[in-house]
Amino acid sequence: MKKFAAEGVLLFITLIWGATFVIIKTALQDLSPMLFVTIRFTLASLIFLPFLKKILKELNKATLAGGLVLGLFYFLGFSTQTAGLQYTSATKSAFITGSFVIFIPFWQVIIEKKIPGKGSVLGIVLVVLGLLFLSSKGKSLLEVFYELGSDFNIGDFLTILCALFYAAYIVYLDSISKKHSYLPLVFIQIGLTGILGALTLVFFSVAGIEKIKFTFNEYIIFAFLYTSILATVLASTLQTKFQKFTTPSKAGIIISFEPIFSSVFAYLILHETISFFGFIGCILIFTGLLASELLSTQNEQLSG
Repeated sequence: MKKFAAEGVLLFITLIWGATFVIIKTALQDLSPMLFVTIRFTLASLIFLPFLKKILKELNKATLAGGLVLGLFYFLGFSTQTAGLQYTSATKSAFITGSFVIFIPFWQVIIEKKIPGKGSVLGIVLVVLGLLFLSSKGKSLLEVFYELGSDFNIGDFLTILCALFYAAYIVYLDSISKKHSYLPLVFIQIGLTGILGALTLVFFSVAGIEKIKFTFNEYIIFAFLYTSILATVLASTLQTKFQKFTTPSKAGIIISFEPIFSSVFAYLILHETISFFGFIGCILIFTGLLASELLSTQNEQLSG
């Protein structure tokens, strides 16, 4: 039951994250990327202040070390994704971010010395195919590959880095969250992301890499409230607490539903439509999740 509950929680988190691509892409019209990252995660850190006494009580050197590792990859993932959104579309960002599922098996071998099961591998293959269909916009897959290559820009490259870093985060979270209390881990990784965001903002500003831009309005308030409270504090707390009850590959497959949710929000908010190929992609992603679930359950029963 814990496994199914955890996977349900991860799917709920993915729904929350699905809206962030449209929200952040729109917010970046009035805010520079690293400034957005700094404010978002600083606000999220402040929300934990009422729980600081409990956090410090559960904190030790091992938990601090684990939190710092998670925080580094957490920062690298969110900062590259946010910076990438300035140069690429929300839909393309969601698709490329979803490709992190490809990197999880490699990180599992490197970090955990584990080889993913057949069910996870089959699920990942189906999810990747589904993501390709989802991004096709009604064109053939050959045209999709051509467009990905011909229209490749710095935003796409930064988002690929995000996928690579986030895959590592997923695998590290699997091993670290099982050994330590979740609340200190969440606070450390969010706090470190806010600090690194501020330091990077200062460096980028001095180096001329990023020109600080900030326009205060009602939408910016909404964007910060949504991303800091729901997409950061709530989502990261739930993920850190529950992901340990499933496998990194399974978690990756579930989170790969993010582009589907992102497409739905893009349709509702930006009136973007999902093509016939997109519907096929959604079916393939769902099939990948189902295949991974059924095969892993079957293996557990056979081993039991």
